[in-house]
This record gives sequence, C-alpha cells and structure tokens, in this order.
Amino acid sequence: MLWNGPRPGRNRASRRAVRKAKEGHKEGLKEGLKEGLKGGEIVILERLLTRRFGPLPEAIQMRLRSATTEQLEYWADQVLDAASIEDVFHK
Repeated sequence: MLWNGPRPGRNRASRRAVRKAKEGHKEGLKEGLKEGLKGGEIVILERLLTRRFGPLPEAIQMRLRSATTEQLEYWADQVLDAASIEDVFHK
C-alpha cells in the first residue's frame, strides 16, 4: 500500500513558497502605491507651474519626471512665493 498522506518536506516548502509570494505581493503593492503617489505629485506640480508661469519647457517637464519625492515637495512649496519659474528650481 502506498502512503497518500502529506509529505512533511513538501508541505513546509509549499508554506515557505506561499509566504514568499505574499511578501513579494505586499512589496509590489507598496512600490506601486509609492510610484502612484509620486505620479500624482508630478501632475499637480505641473498644473500649478503651468497656471502660474504658462506652458512648461520640455527641460522642466523632464526634470519633474526624474525628481525625487522630496524635490517635488520642495518645488511645490516654492511655487507659492516664486516670482519666476527659475525661482522655483533655484535649489
């Protein structure tokens, strides 16, 4: 008669694989949320800059897309007091 019960080694490996998959999924969601929030910050900052200073040069658009979240937040604060678009990006 063959043993048809669970194999301890395989069961442990399956649980480990499921745990790793859940961790990967969680990390992916976290990164996706982070990128989505950054994308939203870029859109809002582009709108503010365009409304205040007119159409944005391509160089500014590229700079916004390659910026860190910290840079985007700093520039968003500068929009309120800047006399020119150059003043926003002086740092």
